[in-house]
Amino acid sequence: MSLLIVGATGTLGRQIARQALDEGHQVRCLVRSFNRASFLRKWGAELVRGDLCAPETLGEALEGVTQVIDAATARVTDSLSVKQVDWYGKVALIQAAKQAGVDRFVFCSILNNPNYPQVPLMEIKRCTELFLAESGLNYTVLQLCGFMQGLIGQYAIPILDNQTVWITGKTAPVAYANTQDIAKFAVRALSVPETTNQTFPIVGTRAWSPEEIIELCERLSGRTAKITRTPLGLLRTARRFTKFFQWSWNIADRLSFAEVLASGDPLTADMTPVYPVFGIDPNEMTTLEEYMKEYHNRILKKLKEIEYEQEKEKERKERRRSPFKSSK
Repeated sequence: MSLLIVGATGTLGRQIARQALDEGHQVRCLVRSFNRASFLRKWGAELVRGDLCAPETLGEALEGVTQVIDAATARVTDSLSVKQVDWYGKVALIQAAKQAGVDRFVFCSILNNPNYPQVPLMEIKRCTELFLAESGLNYTVLQLCGFMQGLIGQYAIPILDNQTVWITGKTAPVAYANTQDIAKFAVRALSVPETTNQTFPIVGTRAWSPEEIIELCERLSGRTAKITRTPLGLLRTARRFTKFFQWSWNIADRLSFAEVLASGDPLTADMTPVYPVFGIDPNEMTTLEEYMKEYHNRILKKLKEIEYEQEKEKERKERRRSPFKSSK
């Protein structure tokens, strides 16, 4: 069986590719640039050039493929809009997979998307789930809510660098998950019959508020965070402003998604019935404390090594300086 991974260069997609390869799957990755995806080839994946927004490229990419995992989504910096990538692109992919006779299609969606029809990305994910369910393909939908990897740039690095951490006045707790853990569920869904034509939440061990994450980073780094709170009204104003310019539509859509977090409604779900279906031990899930501790230990060790090398270099320069030369 051959597996096509869409979005394999992304934060989640690359972990899915790594997990699938480790489990012995024959992995093919749909990529727009071979250079950017060269690491996937080094891992052992086959690369095929294609683009969700160029449907004519999808048929060739799906030749001989029996399974698909779709982890792609539009990036803020993309020239194409969320609607172009996450709706028209996904519809084209699902239709092409159906025509190619794909046996199983795993789609990575967003938790609680029916609750926010006013948020473009959430509404598009909801509509894509419905389209997939009506396509006739055997599918599994995984509803996600946040990656631990994103918290490094949002909280850990600014605190370590003594930079400002930006949060809204009221932000929903989120059950962030490690993308490596999510990848296990995505790959496992391909071989577990009970996941066929079903939707599952895949979230972390518990929901964390921004204040709790900041406190954890402060404790692990030994530094105090500089916090600035952004009023929700300012986010809405910024979203309306960016909607005027086509090049900033993706930014506007992401700002709209920020209102979901600012609503205060927790983004989490009960995973108790999910673990046994996938045959995954909940004790194997990464906790946020473990993830952040590992990151800080690694970074602080590196910083100490850099400081040590700088001090040694300073001593070497002082030894080379002649005591008979007077400074001018």
